Amino acid sequence: MKKENPSRRSFLRNAGIAAAGFYIVPRHVLGRGFIAPSDKLQVAGIGAGGKGESDLWNFHQSGKADIAFLCDVDERQTAKSRSRYPNAKKYKDYREMLDKEHKNIDAVSVSTPDHMHAPQALAAMQLKKHVYVQKPLSHDIYEARTMTEAAHKYKVVTQMGNQGASGDGVRQLIDWYNAGIIGDVHTIYCYTDRPVWPQGIGWPIATGPIPAELDWNLWLGTAPYKDFVEGLLPFNWRGWWDYGTGALGDMACHIIAPAFAVLGLGYPVSAECSVATRYLQPWTRAYYPESCPTASHIILTFKGQNGKPDVKLHWMDGGIRPDRPEELEPNELMGDGGNGTIFLGTKGKMICGTYGALPNLLPTSRSKQTIVPQTIARVPNGDNGHYAAWVEAAIAGYGSDKAKNLSSHFDIAGPLTESVLMGNLAIRSNDLQKKSSSGNTTYPGRNIKLLWDGPNMKITNFDEANQFIKRTYRSF
Repeated sequence: MKKENPSRRSFLRNAGIAAAGFYIVPRHVLGRGFIAPSDKLQVAGIGAGGKGESDLWNFHQSGKADIAFLCDVDERQTAKSRSRYPNAKKYKDYREMLDKEHKNIDAVSVSTPDHMHAPQALAAMQLKKHVYVQKPLSHDIYEARTMTEAAHKYKVVTQMGNQGASGDGVRQLIDWYNAGIIGDVHTIYCYTDRPVWPQGIGWPIATGPIPAELDWNLWLGTAPYKDFVEGLLPFNWRGWWDYGTGALGDMACHIIAPAFAVLGLGYPVSAECSVATRYLQPWTRAYYPESCPTASHIILTFKGQNGKPDVKLHWMDGGIRPDRPEELEPNELMGDGGNGTIFLGTKGKMICGTYGALPNLLPTSRSKQTIVPQTIARVPNGDNGHYAAWVEAAIAGYGSDKAKNLSSHFDIAGPLTESVLMGNLAIRSNDLQKKSSSGNTTYPGRNIKLLWDGPNMKITNFDEANQFIKRTYRSF
């Protein structure tokens, strides 16, 4: 990377890079169409198993990135990545890796449980490393705002891992909307069949031995310390507030993103919700404040801009779905079956599935009949385009056209994530308990419409809810 990082190349030369099997080869020696190793993005992966494994593979597939470092607290999950990148140096603690290797790293991919996204990404950004962070961008609203601001403070290229944001489907929806085909959107329904992991349950009582391959303290990271329990890793942490963000955090950055792209939504002005309630016996409500609910319905209201109507965005999970549009034929899929987004406009409707895929006007026969100009450039190379575009933008550098044109840089991903997490703030406020003067347990957040001051990150009508905007980190 001649323009970006001459100090790194000098460091590699002085360290005897040829002995390690890497060579700094002039571009003209390789010829047109080949990329010199010195011009490849040197990527460190924090989280090398699961989704991290596929993220790193997509960067590698771009042909312009070397996976130079692997960092993961659980060796059980990283066998494939270790096999694919045998020359990559391995670490368990991301802080040690960044401290020792920052001169050799150009960019960092973060694909870890939600509660560690912000600490890890910010540590890299402070070292002026470009970052790719899996969705949701952060665990709480304050972190999302901080990360958005940090991208400009440290002048780094950013991208969130909601790959559908780079898909053709979202861009087709934008083109239809910009052409006025469905008029002004006033209502949006977003829904998912998640969760597919346990939620709405009490914390397991039985503990077990910590696997030898796992550093449990590092996995807990900023979360409060708890004894190791079976079944939490590698997937089911999503259902616990200390680590995950529930069905909303897992899927909304894929399903709500098309609405943000089409309408340019900013911060919501209010949030309200209802959640599924379990009863242990008649009139005795189960109360599990550590766990996300089994199902929820959230309504976020966005103020209309430039004479447009206010927009009510409904989020539904746990199998709750909106009414099927009457324009759909009986055997036609709504969305992609289990997930989708429906736009209701003053002149018509349009629909899509997860990631903005399967875009259609309603009735669907209108889709092929309606030809409109392309108002937004397409991202080449399908799903991999989201990854390759970030790699190329990082090579081009902060402020470049490639960086500005990314589909989910933090100026886009930050406000989107804040809105997603507003839904979780409403859910958690719904569960706040207090004792009434009679001694009975009451739930003051139930059915309260939370009024949100987005620029100042504050609930203005129910102060108890503000505790969920920013969490306290554990030292580890």
